[in-house]
Amino acid sequence: MARISGVDIPNNKRGEIALTYIYGIGRSLSNTILANAGVDRDIKVQDWTDDQLAAIRAEISQIKVEGELRSETQLNIKRLMDIGCYRGIRHRIGLPLRGQSTKNNARTRKGKRKTVANKKKATK
Repeated sequence: MARISGVDIPNNKRGEIALTYIYGIGRSLSNTILANAGVDRDIKVQDWTDDQLAAIRAEISQIKVEGELRSETQLNIKRLMDIGCYRGIRHRIGLPLRGQSTKNNARTRKGKRKTVANKKKATK
């Protein structure tokens, strides 16, 4: 099993797909990396030579991936919350930030339903 940027890449997958297991690398970026490294994207990871693996590692080392990218994302969110902009406030209270409706949906962001009891009617 090849190890790149602290992530175990699956051996039985094509290179194009296997590189997407690294946080921050999608399909198009993986194709670009493989093209720059001179590796065919249809070759399985188990068939990569040591030279090809070294070339891929060199290409990936120039890109922000994994921990560095995650920490940068968290710092960006923290900055938004610190300056108190609209998106920062929505992050702070756990609501969707991009204009989605919250009356019926947004369960992913809001979490599990919290039932609020109705007021009891006054008896005479």
